[in-house]
Amino acid sequence: MAQVPQRFFDALAVRTWCGLSLRALGRAREEIDAINVYPVADGDTGTNLYLTVESAVAAVEAVFAAHEVDGGTRDASEARDTSEARDTADGPSLADAVGAMAHGALIGARGNSGTILAQLLRGMAQVLTERGDSAHTEGPGLRLALRHAATSARQAVAHPVEGTVLTVASAAADAADGAEDDCAEVARAAYEGARAALVATPGQLPVLERAGVVDAGGHGLVTVLAALVETFTGRAPGPVAVPHARVEPGGAGPGEERATGECAEEGGEGGPAFEVIYLLEAEDAAVARLRRRLDALGDSLVVVGGDGLWNVHVHVDDAGAAVEAGVEAGRPYRIRITHFGHGDAHTTGAERPPRERTQRAVVAVVPGEGLAALYTEAGATTLLARPGEPPASGELVQAVRRAHAREVVLLPNDADLRHTAAAAAEQARTEGVRVALIPTRSAVQGIAALAVHEPERRFDEDVVAMTSAAGATRHAEVTVAERQSWTTAGICQAGDVLGLIDGDVAVIGADVSEVAATVLDRMLSAGGELVTLVLGDEAPQAVADRLEARVREAYLAVDTVVYRGGRQGALLLVGVE
Repeated sequence: MAQVPQRFFDALAVRTWCGLSLRALGRAREEIDAINVYPVADGDTGTNLYLTVESAVAAVEAVFAAHEVDGGTRDASEARDTSEARDTADGPSLADAVGAMAHGALIGARGNSGTILAQLLRGMAQVLTERGDSAHTEGPGLRLALRHAATSARQAVAHPVEGTVLTVASAAADAADGAEDDCAEVARAAYEGARAALVATPGQLPVLERAGVVDAGGHGLVTVLAALVETFTGRAPGPVAVPHARVEPGGAGPGEERATGECAEEGGEGGPAFEVIYLLEAEDAAVARLRRRLDALGDSLVVVGGDGLWNVHVHVDDAGAAVEAGVEAGRPYRIRITHFGHGDAHTTGAERPPRERTQRAVVAVVPGEGLAALYTEAGATTLLARPGEPPASGELVQAVRRAHAREVVLLPNDADLRHTAAAAAEQARTEGVRVALIPTRSAVQGIAALAVHEPERRFDEDVVAMTSAAGATRHAEVTVAERQSWTTAGICQAGDVLGLIDGDVAVIGADVSEVAATVLDRMLSAGGELVTLVLGDEAPQAVADRLEARVREAYLAVDTVVYRGGRQGALLLVGVE
C-alpha cells in the first residue's frame, strides 16, 4: 500500500518516519550486519540499529496512545479557531513526538552505531522542541535539525573517525543546506548527500577498503534517511545500491583478508575484550569526568544524552572498571556487558567454521539468572528479562537466530509478551525458521513445557505435548505492592504483600510466608501432583521451607521442587501441575 505523503514535519510525520525506518531497517538488517567490520567486526550493526529504532517507535506510539486516551475526555471545541489549534487538539505536538522519539532511542540504544543514531535523533529533537507547542515545522526547520544532529553526534564521540556514520551524517546536513525550503526537497537532498558519502567511505577508512565494504553504520543512516524521503513523498527511493563484499563476523569477504576489529585509533589487531553499555543518571560535570576516565580505559567511547540521563558505550578490557566509573559518576543501570570471546570478532575465520543448524530448539524468556541457568541446563536458548525491562521483538528474533535451528519452540513466559513474541515469531518465519509459539504466562509454565520436550518426535506432536503441559500448570506469584492500587482482592497499600493466582490478585497481607501459604492452599484445593517453587533473591529460604513442610503435612500425594530464580522481580513463583 502506498504511503500517504506528509507535507510538513509534524507529530504524524515523526510517527510515520519512525515506522518506515523500522520496516526499512528490518529489511536491510542482514545486509548491514554482513558488512559490519568497524570498529569491531561483530556482525550486529543492522540489528543494533533496528533495536534502537524499535525503542523509539514504542515511545512515539505510547505518546499517541496516551493522547488518544486524554483526548477522549477533553472537549476540543476551544481549538476550532485556527488550523494550528486544530492540529494540536487532534494529536500530540511536534515537541511531544520528537521528544519521545529521542528518549526512546536513548534508552534503547544498542552498540556503537545505535548509540550514535540515538544522539542524531536527540540533536534533531533539541532544535524542534525549541518551537514549543508548534504543530509543525517546514523545510528550514528540518534543515537546521539535520545540521544540529550531525554536530551533536560528532561531539558525543570521543575520537571521531572519518569514513563512518559521522561522515555520512555531516554530508547529509551539508547537502540539505543547499535544498529548497520544502520538507520533501530537504529530505531528498540529505538522502542523496548521505548516499554519495557512504559510497566514498572505503576511501577514507582503510579497514573498509581492505574488506571491500562501505561503513555499516553509514548504510543504516542512509536507510533511515530514505524512510524520511518516503515520509514526505509517499515513495521510497531505490535500494541503497552500493558495492560491497559480504563479510561474515569473524570471516572475510571474497578474495579479502579478514579485517580485524581496530579501535577508533586503528591501534592494531585484536581489540578490547568487552563492550560495556549502560544508562546513567548523572550531572553534566560528573559525565565530563566520566568521559575522561573511560577514554583512558578503552576505545569506541560514545556518551550521548543530557538533562540528567545518558547512554554510555565503550569497548574495554576491564568491564568492572568501566562500570565502577559509572557508579562514581552517578547511578548506572540497564548494564549490558558483551564479551568478545572465542569465535567472535577477534578470532580468525579459520578458527570459526560455519555451524550446522540443529533440527529443533527451545527459546525461552526468563526473569532471573537462576532460572536462566536452569533452562540452559535443560537445553533451552534463553533471553534474560530483568524486572521492568521486557525484551523487544528484535531481541527475541536474535535469540531465535542464536538457537541456530530449523524448528524453534518459543516460550515467552509472560502474558504481556504475547504480541512481542508473535511479532518475533513472524519475523523468524520469514527467515526460513519454523516457529511455534506456546503462550506461556509464567516461567513455571515454561518449566512444565520444557520437562516434556522431546526433540526426537515430530514437531507438531512435541508442540502439542508442551502446550498441554503448560496449560495444565496453574501459576501464581508473591510480590510486594509498589503503590496504592485497586485490585480484585480489594485496595492494597505500598509495601503490602500480594498473592496473584493466574494473573489476578487473590490475597493481600503483611507477611510473605502467610500470603504464600494461603496462595498455595487455594491452588491445591483444586488438586495437583507437583508444586514448583522459584524463590527470588529477596525471598528468605524460610518461606520455601515452610511451604515444603505444609505440603508434606497436608497434601501427602503431592511432591515439591524448589529452585532459586535470582533477580526475577517477584519474591516467589509458584506452579501447580
